[in-house]
Amino acid sequence: MKISVLSLGGSIIAPEGVDSEFLSEFVKSMRIYLADNPDDRLIFVSGGGAPARNYQKAYREASGENPDISADAQDWLGIRATHLNGELVRALFGSLAPDALVLNPTSEEVKFTGRVLVAGGWKPGFSTDTDAVYLAKRFGADTVINLSNIKKVYTDDPRKNPDAKPIDTISWADFRKIVGDDWVPGKNAPFDPVASRLAQESGIRVICADGRNITNTVAILTGKEFDGTVIG
Repeated sequence: MKISVLSLGGSIIAPEGVDSEFLSEFVKSMRIYLADNPDDRLIFVSGGGAPARNYQKAYREASGENPDISADAQDWLGIRATHLNGELVRALFGSLAPDALVLNPTSEEVKFTGRVLVAGGWKPGFSTDTDAVYLAKRFGADTVINLSNIKKVYTDDPRKNPDAKPIDTISWADFRKIVGDDWVPGKNAPFDPVASRLAQESGIRVICADGRNITNTVAILTGKEFDGTVIG
């Protein structure tokens, strides 16, 4: 039996509004994968996407000069968005995902009785990438597949630096030099700094890939050649 953990970025679940066409094709492909691999199970951790960013932005704008503006409050807004996205993903898998949405990956009450388990955000201080690493540790997965709207990790932000180069493989030490050590709500990083530290300490590798390319995701799951960046 193999358990695979996929961090399903909000940027592909709800880049602006909910991308129902993508979700339909993605869930269909994952169902086929599970049918072809009857001993395997999948864990999906849902990000917040546009709803998270929009509510965080609204909070900052509406707060104005309010001195009580809070990073935790921004995180909670993002976390609630991950819960909504997570419930949608869980519902789409139907009977394959009979267990409740995971809200705390460290809780003893977490049950995984079906073929699919879905999680949302847990608490302030990090993104759902960290939740994915906790679940990988808990269920014995040695890899987290981080699916977002980028094909690979780059040496710098390619939108700002035309000389940024794509990376095929990178050590945790070198990757953490790129993303830093501090978490900021809404931080745009290939894999969040807290999750990176935890993955390095736990001996877990991460594959960053374009989640919109469903064929590529299946290739990762089946151990075939894929396009992406391997960290660790």
